[in-house]
Amino acid sequence: MKEFKPFRPLSAPMSVAVLLSGLSAGPFSAVSQAQVAAGAAQLQKTEGPAKAHHPWDDTSLSPDERADLVLKQMTLDEKILLVHGQGWGVLRPGDPVAPGSNFAAGYVAGIERLGIPGVNEADSAVGARMAAYQARYATLLPSTLGAASSWDPQGAQLYGDVIGRELRAWGSNMSIGGGVDLMREPRNGRNFEYAGEDPLLAGTMTGNLMKGLQAEHIMGDIKHYAFNDQETGRTAVSANIDHKAARESDLLAFQIAIDIAKPSGVMCGYNRFEGTYDCENDYLLNQVLKKDFGFKGFVLSDWSATHSTVKAALAGLDQEEPEDIYFGEALKKAVEDKQVPLSRLDDMDHRILRSMFAAGVVDYPVMPRSVVDPFQGRDDAQHIAEESIVLLKNKGGILPLDPARVHSIAIIGSHADKGILSGGGSAQVDAPGGNVTDPHTGGANWGETVWFPSSPLRYIREHDTGAKVEYNSGDDTAAAAALAKSSDVAIVFVNQPMYEGHDAKTLNLPDNQDALVSAVAAANPYTIVIAETGGPIAMPWADQVDGIFEAWFPGIGGGEAIANLLFGTVNPSAKLPASFAKRDADLPHPEIAGIDLKEQTNIVETNLGGHRMRHNDPRLPFFDVNYTEGAKVGYKWFESQHIEPLFWFGYGLSYTTYSYSDLKVSPDGSEVTLTVKNTGERAGVEIAEVYAKLPKAAGEDYKRLIAFDRVPLTPGEEKTITLKVDPKLLSVFNTEKSDFELVPGEYTVLAGPSSNHTPLKASFSYSK
Repeated sequence: MKEFKPFRPLSAPMSVAVLLSGLSAGPFSAVSQAQVAAGAAQLQKTEGPAKAHHPWDDTSLSPDERADLVLKQMTLDEKILLVHGQGWGVLRPGDPVAPGSNFAAGYVAGIERLGIPGVNEADSAVGARMAAYQARYATLLPSTLGAASSWDPQGAQLYGDVIGRELRAWGSNMSIGGGVDLMREPRNGRNFEYAGEDPLLAGTMTGNLMKGLQAEHIMGDIKHYAFNDQETGRTAVSANIDHKAARESDLLAFQIAIDIAKPSGVMCGYNRFEGTYDCENDYLLNQVLKKDFGFKGFVLSDWSATHSTVKAALAGLDQEEPEDIYFGEALKKAVEDKQVPLSRLDDMDHRILRSMFAAGVVDYPVMPRSVVDPFQGRDDAQHIAEESIVLLKNKGGILPLDPARVHSIAIIGSHADKGILSGGGSAQVDAPGGNVTDPHTGGANWGETVWFPSSPLRYIREHDTGAKVEYNSGDDTAAAAALAKSSDVAIVFVNQPMYEGHDAKTLNLPDNQDALVSAVAAANPYTIVIAETGGPIAMPWADQVDGIFEAWFPGIGGGEAIANLLFGTVNPSAKLPASFAKRDADLPHPEIAGIDLKEQTNIVETNLGGHRMRHNDPRLPFFDVNYTEGAKVGYKWFESQHIEPLFWFGYGLSYTTYSYSDLKVSPDGSEVTLTVKNTGERAGVEIAEVYAKLPKAAGEDYKRLIAFDRVPLTPGEEKTITLKVDPKLLSVFNTEKSDFELVPGEYTVLAGPSSNHTPLKASFSYSK
């Protein structure tokens, strides 16, 4: 694991005089006085006037104390200014761009007279979006789902650090990434932005990602709160689930992430929960998030997910994005008319201000801008990818490939000659020299498939310089099979483009790729598949091939990472953050709710108040998705229903082998120890997983993940590890007490390499 180095304050920026001094000498000495003056004016504008001293500049005060001091000096208009954005800006052609905006996703105006900076919010789920608009570069990281496959909290912090330092260089001081919605719907178009199906893993990885980002003094958020689990009809669907199951699954993931990161913001989602929009849902925002979780930051809406003024304000929404339809003049009037208490508006502003102080955006301003280091970004992205790509099958030890034995390789499909696939929508990072450009933004079109220039073909050739390595696009199945037949090994790259606003209708691959794999496998018994996908897929050809890697969307270093894993330069260590079903029929919801509903252009929503729907959102009639599976998400569902998935949660292979022994659990279940040994001939990293089955009184017929650890081991080495267990992970939620509690009886603790292989067993008992 690379050393994680958080933000270090830079030295004071150079003065205008120093910056301009070089203009009067050297080969460009003919610069006119007018040009110098113009340059000075521009730089002075960037630097701003000398910062006045305010009582709240005292860093020895707490963020809450500093916020209170500012709040006392604010006018009503200034209080309103902080609780809404300044418009769509560059996201919508023709819209005005607010002064102070750095042309990213959104901007909240600051209060210059009080020394409060504006907030430049950037879409940055897997890297900074919209960089191309100003000819800037941003690193494409592996999908966060891929990063979750590493089960590496330190790696997650590195992930956040990359985003944080690049946003800082760009002039943005808030990230609106941080997705933690559980994978209830494996065909969800945004699963690549999330962290899998288990609340402990998802919450831990996302929380640490945001922790790493905020170490750069960038505000972070956690989203999309809550149950924004599908893109189909996301502004129309109501997610319905009983509160006990909600608190033990999706909301637990949010709670864990928020406890770790203490983020500046939580973004409420587009969907409805129990018939009420997330962003005006008192249960979600006031009762759970702010009261039970003790969240001190602010709640901001997803873009155009605010639907009311009084209802939303009283329910706990603190900031409308990206406009001021409901929280502008309408909110001011509601406060003046006493429909919304002034104390509630003060609470909104306090939460925003204290978050700005806590994150350091006031004390460590992001200006002036700097140049991104693309080489460090690429190296970090490659390292994360190498920890993220999961080896799912290795029949006969076909992998790693041996250049001394492999003299010809067929590379087939998925533009592997040019690059790797990326995820789309508001997570789309602009590709350097990309294949898709938008004349307005200079970046990717919404919903287009974008390939990044990290060619697996190139790096495979570099690993096996003596082999004949040929590429076939896979468009002609017969031609692809013919190339495979004439080669020692065939490597088929398959893909599943995914993006915001779209769900896959089925787990099967699009564009006849399943037939392509079968044809190649029939032509060459030594076939390996590399899957570049946004989430789990069905693999009807799994028994026909010898090797399978799940590469997810592997980022700008993906080509190098794939080649390093294929040839064993890097030993695979990743494990699945989500189960792979064999077929759609095995899922709790065989069809996506609302997938066949037709767009209704004549629907009238009387509370829109001039609100314009996002361009990619169909206007569907309201409909429900009933989560009858409750807390049984992913592996818990398959275990409880006695359904064998294609691959279980937590599963992943290595080029070495491991053994487990000596499981012990403390009398109260708060601590677990076990020993892991590398029994093979290669150094590797094993992810040890610990699960628990609750007493019969809990009424559960599945195990829960309660702890995990990455254990690096040299050949023959063994380590005894000790893991702490959060009591919430062993508890059930009591809705009457609104709290977690242990159930009396015997708890069974299990440990091993995956959710379906837990050879070690121990127990402890609890009684009231």
